[in-house]
Amino acid sequence: MQDIAEWLGRLGMSEYAPRFAENRIDFSVLRDLTDQDLKELGIVLGDRRKLLRAIGELREPKPEQFDMPAEAATAERRQLTVMFCDLVGSTSLSTRLDPEDLRDIIGAYHRRSAEIIQQNGGFVAKYMGDGVLAYFGYPEARENDAERAVQAGLDLVAAAPNLSTPSGTPLQIRIGIATGLVVVGDLTGSGEAQERGIVGDTPNLAARLQGVAEPNMVVIAEGTRRLIGNLFELRDLGSRELKGIAGPVPAWEAVRANVVRYGRDRSNWSGARKSSTEFCGAGHGRKAARAGWCCCPARPASANPG
Repeated sequence: MQDIAEWLGRLGMSEYAPRFAENRIDFSVLRDLTDQDLKELGIVLGDRRKLLRAIGELREPKPEQFDMPAEAATAERRQLTVMFCDLVGSTSLSTRLDPEDLRDIIGAYHRRSAEIIQQNGGFVAKYMGDGVLAYFGYPEARENDAERAVQAGLDLVAAAPNLSTPSGTPLQIRIGIATGLVVVGDLTGSGEAQERGIVGDTPNLAARLQGVAEPNMVVIAEGTRRLIGNLFELRDLGSRELKGIAGPVPAWEAVRANVVRYGRDRSNWSGARKSSTEFCGAGHGRKAARAGWCCCPARPASANPG
């Protein structure tokens, strides 16, 4: 409990350290504490507000930071699978929810999304409000990046209904995935806003496919479909007219995985896939239960592509 005691000391609240220790509160559960939890610990109102504000500063995840090798400092042409994940109805939520509740929900969504993406071998490139942009194949390329991206999308869809609003309404997400050649360009921005630019049609295609997806649906492009073969059960969505993209674009819904196949490094990844949805937020109050994502069955299949 020394770490928690030091953290409380920096906030000028060392007197509460014994109560945290007695209740076995450490950093693994700190982010799940609610105002009611702190009240039950006997913490006065003013200090509860200060603690919740300090806890809130710990909530927001940051995209992964990598020390890029010297040879990656210039533009590089490579194949990349891009995922766009967006929270459905966030604008409506912002008009109905208290800002702190909305922050808690989006923070939990960002954290769990990052865990699932990273456990499937992806790279969280950027958080865009209620959206998440992820790359599979950067900075490290693998032969099954497209497969990893689709599995991550299905894991996210399985987890999403377990995150709900204060009224108990489950949240929903939409996901678009596309694979193609891009140019990984120069670093732009500075500090935490620094990112490596990606140039090509693939990010735009993934974003447009996310826009046509129904709630809790993973929509993939033709390039991704070719790479995943028969590993997933797919539903043909036909060709779609997408803004900014010439001509009709074939699209498929990824329904669920057909089989688990083992490649060069799949033994470790299969374990990560299993753990990516094993999460329980129970036992830490009502708000923690709302923020606990766990595994639930994938949606039933409608059809299989020919």
